[in-house]
Amino acid sequence: MEQIRFGIIGCGRIANRHAEHISNNGKLVAVCDIVEEKADTLGGKYNAAVYYSIEELIENHKDDIDVLAICSPNGLHAQHSIQGLNGGYHVLCEKPMAINVHDCGEMIKTAEAMNKRLFAIKQNRFNPPVAEVKKLIDQGILGKIYSVQLSCFWNRNFDYYKNSWKGTKDLDGGTLYTQFSHFVDLLYWMIGDVKSAKGMSNNFAHQGVIEFEDTGVVALEFYNGAIGTINYTVNSYGQNMEGSLTIFAEKGTVKIGGQYLNEMEYQNIEGYKIENLPEGNSANNYGKYTGSMSNHDKVYENLIDVLKNGSSINTSSFEGLKTVEIIDKIYRSFE
Repeated sequence: MEQIRFGIIGCGRIANRHAEHISNNGKLVAVCDIVEEKADTLGGKYNAAVYYSIEELIENHKDDIDVLAICSPNGLHAQHSIQGLNGGYHVLCEKPMAINVHDCGEMIKTAEAMNKRLFAIKQNRFNPPVAEVKKLIDQGILGKIYSVQLSCFWNRNFDYYKNSWKGTKDLDGGTLYTQFSHFVDLLYWMIGDVKSAKGMSNNFAHQGVIEFEDTGVVALEFYNGAIGTINYTVNSYGQNMEGSLTIFAEKGTVKIGGQYLNEMEYQNIEGYKIENLPEGNSANNYGKYTGSMSNHDKVYENLIDVLKNGSSINTSSFEGLKTVEIIDKIYRSFE
């Protein structure tokens, strides 16, 4: 396979990040957005064909696009991914994979039926301290995991939600889907699958602006016997405060902290010390707010490796489904 060719569906903020990495790793052939100005701007910047409907893009590019990157609003991920897979493309879907469990299943079934790859984005797995702690868990260095605490304290103000699909039940889905699905993914990846969730939530500071919670407190039980908590809010005053994961295990305690799980904040491990971690990428900066650590370069490197060399996929659609299943359990416990 020569240079891999891409199309992008949805030309908002995150699409610019994708276009940049596509141009470093392959060729951006076409872009699409129903907001014509957004499509024109992105297409013009990368000399790509511009479309205002996904159907038109698929119809015109049957043979010269290999992968569609889905960067549309959360609630459209499933529909657009399925259209792309049925069109004969591999698909790279932004997080969350979808905003309900059923849709994730339909996406996976379509990928299987069309014999195409469906890649899910889980960029926090590449944060150096996260990758290192995962390695220690897999090697048994921490021993049995007893409990875990996930803290997500960010700021999302009125401007963030204003005149946007964000904050709507149908297209956004909820704070855990849009802001913190990467963090929930790490619980699944590092600790294991969740057996039960019980929680409470409230909308304290975003009445009339968002259609769901801005704060939640959750207790979790994992199938492997570990227990844990998630405390999350988008009401951290003025700015993001913390994204942290603390693990209490048989042979050690570790805390990955910073604003985006990007710093090794605490470690006390029997006979072992984590040292000389590489510097991670900076956070995604969207002007008035920042998101998770920007590791889309690693996502694209893996995608190219999988498609060209048959390497193993770093973040599979099955794992994307698992994240949505856990968030679904949490949200059902709020009702």
